[in-house]
Amino acid sequence: MISDSVNTYSDLQAIARVLHNVLLDYPSEVSIDGFAENELGDTWPSLTNSAENQQGKVLLDSFLAKWDSEQINELKLDYGQLFFGPGEPTAMPWGSVYLGEEQLLNDKSTVALMAFYKHRGISFELAQNQPLDHIALFYAVLDQLLGQLVADPDNKAVYETMVILMQQHMLLWSGRCLELALEHAETDYYKAIALLALDFQSVLSTELNIIPVSARLFK
Repeated sequence: MISDSVNTYSDLQAIARVLHNVLLDYPSEVSIDGFAENELGDTWPSLTNSAENQQGKVLLDSFLAKWDSEQINELKLDYGQLFFGPGEPTAMPWGSVYLGEEQLLNDKSTVALMAFYKHRGISFELAQNQPLDHIALFYAVLDQLLGQLVADPDNKAVYETMVILMQQHMLLWSGRCLELALEHAETDYYKAIALLALDFQSVLSTELNIIPVSARLFK
């Protein structure tokens, strides 16, 4: 457990922002160059230093140390087969696919999420048409909320919003998505991201004292 709430929230916000950018769209040479230049694997917060965190950092550091722009097509193919297509992605990033019996996009769980965002005054602009329950967009919302907690760690309304978001809308399925990504990733880059995302969710859940809620998954 990390004792300093402000520093913890700051580290978690930085992670949420990276995960949002990495998982929302195909990788680019510019983004990977930036990660390599900044030695992202080495500088990634250790948090509680879990096994997932340690392994993820090692894989990411090793990949970025050997990074060459000629690898970009391999990375793009890996992202596509995991999260985009063509065909059915191996780690589909939309919550409704896991939570709905029909495994449809924009199903009842997505409608419930939209209602929750509206009730809590949460909004963001999408650069592309994407279902709101894409895992990367959850990280974008967590980035916003964690930023508010960095500014005011005692903000009970933000704390409550984040607890409900994760407990009732995200954690029901996101772990399974990341497990599938880890299982099917063909590059160390996306294996590392899956491990570090799993660690992020575990640490944030502990920090927020979230009680797990079971769900029947259909994926």
